[in-house]
Formats: sequence, C-alpha cells, structure tokens
Amino acid sequence: MPVVMIEDNTNMSVHEMYLKLKRMLGDYIPDFELRYKAELAVEINRLKVEKNAVILGHNYMEPALYHSIPDFVGDSLELSRKAASTDKDIIVFCGVRFMAETAKILNPGKTVLLPAEKAGCSLAESITAADVRALKERFPVAPVVTYVNTYADVKAESDICCTSGNAAAVVRSLASETIIFLPDEYLARNVARETGKRIIFPTPNLNLNLGPNLMIGWRGRCEVHEKFTVDDIRRVRAQFPDVVILAHPECSPEVVEAADFAGSTAAMIRYVEQTVAPRYLLLTECAMGENVAAANPAKEMLRLCSVRCPHMNEITLEDTLKSLQLNRYVVEVPEEIRVRAARAVERMIAIG
Repeated sequence: MPVVMIEDNTNMSVHEMYLKLKRMLGDYIPDFELRYKAELAVEINRLKVEKNAVILGHNYMEPALYHSIPDFVGDSLELSRKAASTDKDIIVFCGVRFMAETAKILNPGKTVLLPAEKAGCSLAESITAADVRALKERFPVAPVVTYVNTYADVKAESDICCTSGNAAAVVRSLASETIIFLPDEYLARNVARETGKRIIFPTPNLNLNLGPNLMIGWRGRCEVHEKFTVDDIRRVRAQFPDVVILAHPECSPEVVEAADFAGSTAAMIRYVEQTVAPRYLLLTECAMGENVAAANPAKEMLRLCSVRCPHMNEITLEDTLKSLQLNRYVVEVPEEIRVRAARAVERMIAIG
C-alpha cells in the first residue's frame, strides 16, 4: 500500500482548520479543544514550510494531530520509505523513538526530530544488542529477522528487518531451515503459523540439535496488543453479531484466529476502505480506530477499549510545535551502528 499523502493543510487559516477538525472530530472532541488545536496546527504548518521540514505521522497518532499536520501518514514500513526519499532538510517524526531512529538510519544527512524526549516502546525495550549477539552465538547458522519495532543497535545485529505487514514475506525470502525472529512473541507465533514453521523459545538448557523448518522466537510483547482477549471478541459478537473484527498481528494467535481479518495498520485501513460491513472493530491502538472512523464517516466503527499506547500518547501538537521552534529533540545514531542497521532496513524495504 503506498504511503498516504493527506489533504494539503499547509495554507489553511485557523478558521479553515477548525472547520475541518470539527467536521471530522466534532462528534467526540469538545469545540473549545478543537479551536485550540486548530491554532497549534496552523502554526506548526507555517513553521514546517519556513524550516523546510516534512512531518511524518504514524497511524497511532491522536486524531487532531493525525488529521492536521502530517504531510504523510502510514505504518512504519511506508513511513520508512518516505523518510528515505524526502528532499526536506528536517524530518519531524510523530511516532515513537525507534521510528525516528529508522528515519535517521535511512537518511543520515537530514536532521530528524522526535517531539517527545523519550517516546519508547515496550517491544523495543524487551531486547538488547547483547541479547541478539548471544542468540547468534548459540545458533550461528540462523539468519536474524528483527521486527522494525526495535532500537538501532538491535537492528545493527540483524540480517534483515521486517514489519507486521511484510514479516511472512521476509521469512519466506530466506533460504534457511532455522530462522531467529525477534522480539515479538505473538507476531513470531502468527508468522510461524502462516509460513508453516515450528517455533521454540530458547532457554539456557535447550538442546541445540533442533531439526528443520524452525523459528526461534523471543518473549517480547506489545503492552497494548497483549491486552486483547478471545473473551473480548466473544462479548462483542454476542452484542453485535454482524460486526467484522480486525486484529493486528501483535495480538495473540488465539485472538488473530478468532478475528475476521488480521493485518498491519495499513492493511486494516485498506480493508475498511475497500469493504462494506454493518460495523467494524479494530483490535489495535485506540487512536487508530478514531482516525479510521473520522476518515470513513459513512462506516460504523465500534470502540471496544480505552487501550492507548502511553508512548505514542507522548507525541502532542504542543510538543511538535516546540520541536520545530527549538529544534528538539534531535535523534542521532552512531555511524558504525547506523551503517550496519541500514543494511537490514534496506533489505526490508526492498522486499516491500
């Protein structure tokens, strides 16, 4: 799916921006808040032109930000592609730190800004470069596939990266009986099932004579997606029997199996846009459900949860404005790590 270039908001007045946000979000965001956010958005859009910046917005950004200031919105793979090709001097990444690092990895000559000082990720923090090196020592013939939701030093230890959208394609592209797949436990289980591989999770006493067609996983999880359960799905279907349920592959295999469709954030958006159903439910970060609902007003979206990623939630319009005003927070990646990580990320992008 191509990265999405949203409606050009650059030259909107505050009143025009307010009317747009009110039309899209007025059913559930108070009017005074929309007016305030419109003022912030217009000033951000003015500054990005003045400073020759591009703003990339992940699908999990809160709706007022998502629909007002990004030049491009999408999932991590599509935004990585856009970061690699931009001719702007500054990349402002409205996402979490590993995404901004990836932008720097692919475009080292650009200034990359992250509006929040930390904006971490439970998956990225579940594994270290030392962990990857230890696994490579134990399984030296196995190529390392690393989910893009990791920090740069972990990517640098990897043979190839993947996203939730192309993980199965990446695994199939490798001519190896044994593959190390890091760090998301549930994504690994879902990909193993899709590609017909047997999966294990190593322990210190694990027998190293493991046999063919094997995936070696890691026990990392997304703190948002692990909260969804099959019981949630059963209760929703009991009340809304005609609902179509979409699950992200970072959900457990049991949840993915019980859903009607599983795919990356971009795939879920495309599914809603291209199908007709009585109502939809997205089992992923809640802001995305609100963004999809705002962009598809003729389609009914259920809201199961208040499951908000605390790290994505650190990115605000206020801090994005400060980021452009003060040139903060600049994301750097040591060159030795960047060069090695770039090889893994570029291989991912080539597969698509």
